[in-house]
Amino acid sequence: MKTIEQATIALALVSALVLSGCASAPEEPTATVGFEADALIGISWHQRDSRSWYPEDGYFKDGLTAAGFQPHMVWADGGVPDQQNQIDSMIENGAKVIVVSAIDGSQLGDQLAKAKEAGIFIIAFERLLMNTADVDLYIAFDNCEVGRLQGTTLLEGLTRRSAPPWNIELIAGSPDDANSQPFFDCAMEILQPRIDSGDLVVPSGQLSREQVATVGWHPKNVQARFDVLLSEFYADGTQLDGILSPNDTLARAAVTTVLDSGLPNPVVTGQDSEFESIYWIAEGKQYSTISNDIGVIISEVIKIIQMLQHGEDPPVNDAKTFDNGAKIVPAYLLAPVPVTKDNLCSVYSPDTVAGRAAMEVC
Repeated sequence: MKTIEQATIALALVSALVLSGCASAPEEPTATVGFEADALIGISWHQRDSRSWYPEDGYFKDGLTAAGFQPHMVWADGGVPDQQNQIDSMIENGAKVIVVSAIDGSQLGDQLAKAKEAGIFIIAFERLLMNTADVDLYIAFDNCEVGRLQGTTLLEGLTRRSAPPWNIELIAGSPDDANSQPFFDCAMEILQPRIDSGDLVVPSGQLSREQVATVGWHPKNVQARFDVLLSEFYADGTQLDGILSPNDTLARAAVTTVLDSGLPNPVVTGQDSEFESIYWIAEGKQYSTISNDIGVIISEVIKIIQMLQHGEDPPVNDAKTFDNGAKIVPAYLLAPVPVTKDNLCSVYSPDTVAGRAAMEVC
C-alpha cells in the first residue's frame, strides 16, 4: 500500500506541474525505493582471485535471506563479459538493488544505464564504478587511509629492526581496479618524504604506480617481477629490508620469492586479513595486514538495503571525494584497522574467518 500511495502522490505532483507549465525532466532517472520486503537483490562479484573474498558469498546470502530478501549472487569468473551478462540477467529478473564489485569499473556503463532506466539502486562495493552517472552509492573501507596505514606500518616495522637507510621495493594492485590508486598514492604520501630524505632507498628505481602495478592482482605476476628484481638489484648481497604490498596475497607471493632466493625475510605490509596471513603475522613472516572485516561491511550493505526497502535515504559520509569521471559518487566509508603481532589477538571478532585463525594462534 505504501508503494501505491507514493506512486499516486508522485503522479499527482507531476500532473500539477504539467498543468502549470512548470514541468522539467530530471537530469537522470531516480532509483526505486520503498520496494517489497521479499525483493530480489543482485550481487555481482568479480573473479575469485583471492581467498579473502570467498566467505562473502555465504555472508551475503545468509544475511539477505535472514532479512527477508531473495539474494542472487554470482561470481564473474569468466571476466568482464561474464559480469556484463550477469547484470543484464539481474535487471531482467526484476532486481530492486544490485551490489557490484566490478572486475573493471569502467566496463559496465551500458548495463548500469539499463539498471537506472529500470529504477534499480546501484551500490558499488569496495571498487568504484567509473565513467558513469548511473551509480547511486559507493561503500568501502577508507582506501586512502588503508594506504596511509600500510605506509606507516612499513616504516614502523623497519624501525623496529634497524636504523635507516632501508632498501625497499613497492607493489601496487591491478591497474583496472580503481582502488589500486588510493592504496598506492596514499601510502606514498607517507613514504615519499622518507625516500626524499634518503632514509628509504628503492634499488630498482621503480617508483611509479605504473611500474609496480600487478595486472589482475595475480600473485604469479608479483613472483615473476620479483624474480627479475632480485637477480638484477640484489644478487650482489644487497639486502631487501621491506616491501610495500597492497594486499595479503601479493605480500605472501613476494616474500616467498625473496625467501626462495636465499635472502632474509623482509618487513612486508598487506590487507584483507586473509586466513593464511594471520598465521604469517603470528610467525613473524608478514609484519602487518589491514582489518577490513568482511562481516562488518556486508552487514552495513544489508542495513542500507533495508533502509531503501523502507523508502529511507542511505547514509553518506563523503559527498565530495569520489569523482568517477562522470559524477561525484556519494560514499559511505568505514574505518580500517592496522593489524600486527601486537594486536592480532584482540582486534578480530571470533565469528569471522580472521578471528577463527587468530583464536588458533593466540
